[in-house]
Amino acid sequence: MLSVSDTIIATQGIGKTYGAVPVLREIDLRLRPGAILGLIGENGAGKSTLIKCLNGMTAPTTGTVYFDGKPCRSLTVAGAIACGIVTVPQEFNLVNDLTVAENIFLGQELTSGFGLLRRQEMAAQTQAILNRLNVALEPTQRVGALSVAEKQFVEIAKALTTPCRVLIMDEPTTVLNQREVKALFELLHQLSQQGTAIIFVSHKLHEVRAISSEVAILRDGELVAQALTSELTEADMARRMVGRELNQLFPELPAVPAAEAAPVLEVENMSVPGLLHDISFTLRQGELLGLAGLVGAGRTELAETLYGLRRPSSGTLRLFGRSVRLHSPADAVQAGIAYLSEDRQGAGILTDFALTANITLTSLARYCHPFISRREEQHRAEHFIRRLAIKTASTQTPLRQLSGGNQQKAAIAKGLDHTPKIFLFDEPTRGIDIKAKTDVYRIIHDLLDQGLSGIFISSDLEEVIGLCRRVAVMRSGRIAGFLEDGHITEEEIMYLATGVKA
Repeated sequence: MLSVSDTIIATQGIGKTYGAVPVLREIDLRLRPGAILGLIGENGAGKSTLIKCLNGMTAPTTGTVYFDGKPCRSLTVAGAIACGIVTVPQEFNLVNDLTVAENIFLGQELTSGFGLLRRQEMAAQTQAILNRLNVALEPTQRVGALSVAEKQFVEIAKALTTPCRVLIMDEPTTVLNQREVKALFELLHQLSQQGTAIIFVSHKLHEVRAISSEVAILRDGELVAQALTSELTEADMARRMVGRELNQLFPELPAVPAAEAAPVLEVENMSVPGLLHDISFTLRQGELLGLAGLVGAGRTELAETLYGLRRPSSGTLRLFGRSVRLHSPADAVQAGIAYLSEDRQGAGILTDFALTANITLTSLARYCHPFISRREEQHRAEHFIRRLAIKTASTQTPLRQLSGGNQQKAAIAKGLDHTPKIFLFDEPTRGIDIKAKTDVYRIIHDLLDQGLSGIFISSDLEEVIGLCRRVAVMRSGRIAGFLEDGHITEEEIMYLATGVKA
């Protein structure tokens, strides 16, 4: 093992307990200057806690963190930043009402001798950073109007404004498309060559293999391996993460809906000014229609329109053969549509509320006689805990105490509680581990078997190909084309998404 004196950051025997519960146990981690370390493990393995011990957000209960070979006895967030330890968090830490430049320089604003903000200089520096990231954003854009992927790049840009010797990135590619991931990886390689050490946390093992020089694997709070990436296959990583063999990642594809099966959803020439243009497609019972495309192509905007969050200016929407107008999510719920937002914590669940309250949030009317029956709510929550295999101490556990995968299952349960016929899944596996992903895939597959229809949006093309027999590819707010079972490949999807094929 690398000597502590040869590292830029290291840990020796660190452990962390909350009450009587051990979260980290005797972690000996080593990171040399210029290395890119892939940090992997299931949700709950201790990755987030380890990161917090390294960036000063929490102090280890036992053991020592070393920086430049010297022990850091009482590392704080400010002290870590002063040392050049910078973190790009998984959950955004942005102010929606401020501009991109104002967010990037928040707390470190450039001022004149009279205390006035040097806005032009901050905008110019912001533009230079955005150009390095190859992102088409303006420094003056309001962050609240940006997509999730664009907000991710603002977080990355914030990190690059600080002199950085250790860059910790927590799931930075979850909402990025292949082109954006490639641009990010090129930047990380440049930083690595300049001596910056990088800790890259991800559930995407193929990306870990592509970007990292070393891999550290956590399981149940223990460091089970730190090895050269070249020595491990993706299967090796997965086995060590879970401590056993994994079954096939994707379930069998659902049966092809009969050609004569009545459509459950028909969209004809639907447009939303500035966002969607002449959208037309049909969804049949039991079908999972994949929706692929680059960030900004209009996939989320289409889902939001189908859920009543946006109003089309033209076109026709038919549900089960009947023309409808959806003016609000309440109309969509009444019509039998459920929606799983890509922004789980921002628009999907209430993390301070109990599991039961989240599940019944949009369907309280069914429990009112005329007062809310807490017993019925409890029974319904217990039903979904069993059905979706939600791991929780009780139905009253606040969602913030659950792992990302179990939070996602709770969000799915919320949608299912009003018995929908159509489910819109927008990035349903964002930020969850491999085991939780397989659980979500199984849940979706089971719902299709039970006759539910769905639209599946994902930036992970492997998911789209593994789960869908038909894929609509979007580009610039339009459907660029459809791919059918047997012809759905990453290459064909990207050809349509980028306009190489019309």
